[in-house]
Amino acid sequence: MGKLQEFDITFANNKVVYGPGESISGTVKIRTGNALQYKAIKVNCQGSCGISNKLNEVAWALEEQYFNSTLSVADKGTLVAGEHSFPFQFLIPVAVPTSFEGPFGKIMYRVRAAIDTPRFSKDYKALRPFYLLNRLNLNEVPAIENPSYAVATKKFTYLLVKTGTLMLKARSDLRGYIPGQVIKLATEIHNKSGKDTGCMLASLIQKVTYKTKRPVVDLRTIAEVEGAGVKAGKHAEWRAEIIVPPLPQSALAGCSLIDIDYIIQVSLKSPDIVVTLPICIGNIAVNLSPSTSMLSGPGHSGATAAPGAAGVMPSAPPAEEEEPEEGLYAGGVASEEIPTKSHSQQDPFGQPLTMSSGAFSHAPGTALPPGHSWSDASAPLFCVSTGATIPFFTEGNVTPIPTSCSLILPPEYSSCDYPHEPPPTYEESCSSVDSSFNSEH
Repeated sequence: MGKLQEFDITFANNKVVYGPGESISGTVKIRTGNALQYKAIKVNCQGSCGISNKLNEVAWALEEQYFNSTLSVADKGTLVAGEHSFPFQFLIPVAVPTSFEGPFGKIMYRVRAAIDTPRFSKDYKALRPFYLLNRLNLNEVPAIENPSYAVATKKFTYLLVKTGTLMLKARSDLRGYIPGQVIKLATEIHNKSGKDTGCMLASLIQKVTYKTKRPVVDLRTIAEVEGAGVKAGKHAEWRAEIIVPPLPQSALAGCSLIDIDYIIQVSLKSPDIVVTLPICIGNIAVNLSPSTSMLSGPGHSGATAAPGAAGVMPSAPPAEEEEPEEGLYAGGVASEEIPTKSHSQQDPFGQPLTMSSGAFSHAPGTALPPGHSWSDASAPLFCVSTGATIPFFTEGNVTPIPTSCSLILPPEYSSCDYPHEPPPTYEESCSSVDSSFNSEH
């Protein structure tokens, strides 16, 4: 750097995660070996979003800016040899979206400092990103405590001459979850044919829409659980559980270029039949009555009591229920129980993952990296990426540690550009689910 030996930006208390309406303050640190003339020393704070039609493109097709403030911390003068500090402070607007990073776009926040030098001299710049969390309170989402319910019926021909009918019903205990909670799924299959079905599959799917002139839809399978098939002429039930891993929240309030939706897709491999359950991922858990249960009839809320946002204790996805229950939808008619064959949320030895309540903090959305412990267990953690490697950040005096968590690695983590039939949005799915539920009951 020649005359400039150090040029850095530090945030007060090493804080890297901020909320809407907060002040962000810090110091620009400069160390010079010789005297350095300057016209001005400026600090800029900016938040923006950029999206593209191409994978990992640097030049954005569309951009939008949330705020852009510049502060002059020193006017024309000379920096003598030695160390210099210039404090700064900015106010973050209230209506700004959560930080996000995906293959086709980003929501970014950063502070940049610049030393403008006289003509023909080299200018100097320094940049420091920060992360913004605009929490989504699930209790503010309408009907979020109700179960998400869907049903599909398929008539098919087998052995060229015989015709069979299959009915698939699926229900989740809630419509909204936070990372660390367990999605409880109840599925019922009526196989009114003489042919055995293929395996059952339940998938947690993330849909990110980048709103360019030709919208790009990125679909990712986050977790999968597989159950056995149903014998010919049988009525069977299947119960499965998926731990919600660290994921960006549904929607991105304040952003008009990127949408995030989540669905649970329950399907049979043979015959081909699929139902989708819309769910919402947030940061503050749904407040539920302890008396409710997902095994209640359709007239009840059908939800289990959820732990508070300040400490979630997820359980490992079970291989199979220990005691069979009565039919969930068939008025108490006994049926077979479908065993769970495999689950993507397993360690390398094939055992279901278990996580303690200490793995999640007051700001649900992240898990502690394996092999690490924080000096301040209550410090909020934050997740900003959807990739297979998740960077985790913490407030306080702890250095942010980029790490990867095996819990969130799905078996097939692939992107799909422009799918012909992308899953519906949360609002569209809720409308169709409500209408199908009312027609059934």
